[in-house]
Amino acid sequence: MKSINSMISALAMIVALCGLPAIAQDSRRSNGGHVKTDSPMIFHGGPIMTGTADVYVVWYGCWDDNCGNSGNTTTQAIISEFLSSVGGSPYFQINAMYPNASGHTPSGALLYGGGVYDRYSHGLELTASDMAGIVTDLIESNGLPEDPSGIYVVIASADVSSMATGFCVPSALAHHGTGFALGSQYRYAFVGNPNRCPTIAASQFYSGASQLPTPNDNLAADAMASTLAQVLSEIVTDPTGGAWFDRYGLENAAKCVGQFGPTWTTPNGARANQKLGGRDFLIQQNWVNDRKGHCAMNSSL
Repeated sequence: MKSINSMISALAMIVALCGLPAIAQDSRRSNGGHVKTDSPMIFHGGPIMTGTADVYVVWYGCWDDNCGNSGNTTTQAIISEFLSSVGGSPYFQINAMYPNASGHTPSGALLYGGGVYDRYSHGLELTASDMAGIVTDLIESNGLPEDPSGIYVVIASADVSSMATGFCVPSALAHHGTGFALGSQYRYAFVGNPNRCPTIAASQFYSGASQLPTPNDNLAADAMASTLAQVLSEIVTDPTGGAWFDRYGLENAAKCVGQFGPTWTTPNGARANQKLGGRDFLIQQNWVNDRKGHCAMNSSL
């Protein structure tokens, strides 16, 4: 009798699990293991971000030039230029191939809304709840606008870690999630500083233990630009984890990590594949959502 009851309980658990809605979860957002990354993208019914998204940066930690890294202000300038230029580019227009149930799509545009500073309000080791808390605190204190079209990106200085969300863990993907402030939901992302673990977070600029040239002679900014391209694409097409991802839980740009396609050589000897705002960048490809889904730098390739 006991074994029959156990079997009934197990069957009930299976039925319950099968009834749960599909969702792309952080535990599945990894390019490690034996995931078949060329599987097609699937729409799971959740919301996407239509229209033009506004991007706000929280420069978290220490970002002046007295923090042990004299390139901090240059890093900020390069990232700000990237965020001001990537929206509307053929690269970001790939995201317009991901409609919602009504046929509306992301516009492929972004607007850079500027940045604010937060000097370690949640310490040196950040969890997902810490990241959301940083953004919530700033919105509720009027440090950041409450923007229903906003994406809030926490960009960390090199002394800040986040093992809980996978930063500096091989094969882990950039973290993004949602939080609440003033009764409204918002979207946020975390971008760790590659200077903390360069051979992992900026592996495209390494050959073994030797660092290669980077397009703007700034390892942190050049690597973070590619990470930002990835995570912003994922947010506009799957902001709450229930819209576009494949059978393995991989969101669009997560399927193209480490793939850069054809490149050219910059005057300083670095590889690059995008020119945005007058600067060269080496940006990972994004997933073109057509019948022959594939990684590329624009939807026509």
